[in-house]
Amino acid sequence: MPSTYTTTQGQAWDEIAREALGDEKLMHELMRANPEHRLTVFFSAGTELTVPDVSADHKPETLPPWKK
Repeated sequence: MPSTYTTTQGQAWDEIAREALGDEKLMHELMRANPEHRLTVFFSAGTELTVPDVSADHKPETLPPWKK
């Protein structure tokens, strides 16, 4: 069962990704898991988002080899 995250007033995707997934660069994963909110820029308080399970070995393909 996926976990959830409840927003506070004024939060944006990058801040939520940093808090929920540990890295703001994973905000695309968070947005993919919550397509109904994809057009939201700043959230109001109390919005419940699904937090996807992002494995520790999931790294963007643009990383240099020594960071993979």
